[in-house]
Amino acid sequence: MADILARYDILGAFWLTIQLAAWSAVGSLILGTIVAVLRVSPVRVFQVIGTAYVNTFRNTPLTLLMVFSILGLTYILGLQLSADVSTNAFLWAIIVLSVYHAAFVCEALRSGVNTIPAGQAEAARSIGLTFNQSLTEVLLPQAFRGAIAPLGSTLIALIKNTTVAAVIGAAEAAGLMAEIVENETGGLLIALIFAGGFVLLTLPLGVLLTSLSQKLAVKR
Repeated sequence: MADILARYDILGAFWLTIQLAAWSAVGSLILGTIVAVLRVSPVRVFQVIGTAYVNTFRNTPLTLLMVFSILGLTYILGLQLSADVSTNAFLWAIIVLSVYHAAFVCEALRSGVNTIPAGQAEAARSIGLTFNQSLTEVLLPQAFRGAIAPLGSTLIALIKNTTVAAVIGAAEAAGLMAEIVENETGGLLIALIFAGGFVLLTLPLGVLLTSLSQKLAVKR
């Protein structure tokens, strides 16, 4: 086992997983917030667009989206993000993970918006705030506070779903694990090592976000 740890860059693979998760988390949070705004917008067309986005990506397998990004967008349509194959796979993995998890971020934020009493939105309108002002100054700040727990669950799911990037050749932890299992003996022990690595990534994060959710909960 010591020989395997010396010959394979396991820490480097997990570092790539952390980068992939971090960039995807930022992308999904930004895109998910935009989609959530569309869903709570008073404009019917925007509501339809937001609903269609959520329904489409929540019901599409992530693996299918990953494969489509390489086979469909890169090789068939020629949308190559980098001349380097590994970098291209990494960038497409970020985009796919962001687009996919944005639908879940949207629903988490919408659940946070639903916890806000309707009287607050009415009060904001009564003092002359526009919809955009009400959204940015009254609704979204409280929605984020109320949605910390579901957002945390979405982030943890995102970290675990980075393993799907292995199917398009991204050299993250799951991809390296598959390579080691294929070339070495002791597959069960290797799998346990990588499983432990993901537990170390997700468990402290879950505890932190749960504590944060309790501290920042909006008192009604």
